[in-house]
Amino acid sequence: MNRIHRKVLIILFGGCVIFSSPTVGQELNCSVTVNYRNLTGNDYTFLDELGDNVREYMNQRRWTEDRFEELERIECSMQVVFTEAISLTRFRVRLILSSRRPIYGTTQPTTVLQLNDENWLIDYSRGTPLIFEPDRFQALTSVLNFYAYLMLGYDYDTFANMGGTVHFEKARRIAELARSSGAIGWAQTVGDASRGELISQIMDPRYRSIRTAYWDYHFTCLDHFIRDPDAARESMIEVIDVLETMSSGLSRAYYLDQFFTAKYKEITAVFEGSTFAGQAYDTLSRIDPSHLSEYSGMLQ
Repeated sequence: MNRIHRKVLIILFGGCVIFSSPTVGQELNCSVTVNYRNLTGNDYTFLDELGDNVREYMNQRRWTEDRFEELERIECSMQVVFTEAISLTRFRVRLILSSRRPIYGTTQPTTVLQLNDENWLIDYSRGTPLIFEPDRFQALTSVLNFYAYLMLGYDYDTFANMGGTVHFEKARRIAELARSSGAIGWAQTVGDASRGELISQIMDPRYRSIRTAYWDYHFTCLDHFIRDPDAARESMIEVIDVLETMSSGLSRAYYLDQFFTAKYKEITAVFEGSTFAGQAYDTLSRIDPSHLSEYSGMLQ
């Protein structure tokens, strides 16, 4: 990623210029909540400490060699929802995750990644330490590591074309290790909404247009929207057209679904009431029919 570009963008986004010595900080500013209300029959209050442990694990670790000042940290959130207690220390968990980055010239962030992972099986007992061992599969920390690198990869891709490759590579290695361990949620099956399938598609050259779309969408469209809204809308039409062309020759892509999961509300807002609304609606109704009712709002 072009680190200078990100620094300039975020300083301007923040509305001030900070004159200080460069600092080396952590990359993520991740809020974490834990919900175990669905668990009954035993005392699970020890799970409260897991939220603090995960927050510390994500936020106090250096995940890259790049310099991040406090203002540059990637805003993200993790909701850890316990859905079933298999035993006193083994649980099925749903993870709701999102990450955001600033939009140039505005006080609004944009959602970059938003997903719902329902296939997480973890072992946790009171006082269990979270140890960073990326070359060893561990059901709890391997998922945290995977998503840390995934969020970094997504973020870097929005600031430089294909800028997140090194981080996606690390996420892929974690997925490969997890699959060899037979863990759930890591299968690499076409049409499967799994961690393994998502990172496989991200790194697959056939889906390169989606990665390029993250750069074009954020830099060419969103970051320039304030300066020239119609030019930005034209650029967004081009991004959507490229995604449609790519998807026409492939089976439904989880990676593409993730793009629209994060962006459909924003896309609707960008085109609503504009002269480009009809053209955008026609393409979006074909490429992302699951959000058709929302896109209909552009035409009103």
